[in-house]
Amino acid sequence: MHRRRRTAIIVSAALLVAAPLLAACSNDAHPGAAAVVGGDRIEVSTVQANVKDVRSAQESTPEGAQLIKDTGQLGRAKLYELIVAKVVERAADDAGVSVSRKDIQDGRAGFVQQAGGEEQLAAMYLQQRGVAPDQLNDVVRRDILVGKLAAAIGATNTPEGQQKLNKAFSAAAKGLDIDVNPRFGAWNSQKLELGEYKAPWITQVTKQEQPVPTDGA
Repeated sequence: MHRRRRTAIIVSAALLVAAPLLAACSNDAHPGAAAVVGGDRIEVSTVQANVKDVRSAQESTPEGAQLIKDTGQLGRAKLYELIVAKVVERAADDAGVSVSRKDIQDGRAGFVQQAGGEEQLAAMYLQQRGVAPDQLNDVVRRDILVGKLAAAIGATNTPEGQQKLNKAFSAAAKGLDIDVNPRFGAWNSQKLELGEYKAPWITQVTKQEQPVPTDGA
């Protein structure tokens, strides 16, 4: 049981892997935007600021040089994260699922306990998922929301459960009309890639109880 709880943080992200996010071809209609998702702009400046925060956090760690080397496509990674967040929100809205402040507080407290403390939790997200400390709340909230969505639609940690969750994300993505700036690449609806980028911490779960790799491989 303890092993299952230890992997819960990463499992919620892992369930995203096969969701076929459908994106429209990007053009020059939205100058200054890294992407437009559901009519909302994700500014290039927002992506750049997120990258700067992560780089600063990485540089402050003893293993900073290696972390920076391992996250060479960080701009795409942060845009990818921002887009996926909107897809998750839409899928949750469509299913009538939301998270309260208490859900987030309780969920984060559980994550802290699993990780062994606040500093350990922040270090884990930075090392394994390229998330800076000041970005942690948003990502934790998204992870909790994915977990609640999965529970609401009966998407267990099995291939069949993944199919249910994928269907929800696919429907949400279609409704969002995702338009990505060519500077960051284009969506591949089958591989869930942004250009050549695919989040290294997202690993498909192939069977129930299987540990999810967290080493970025």
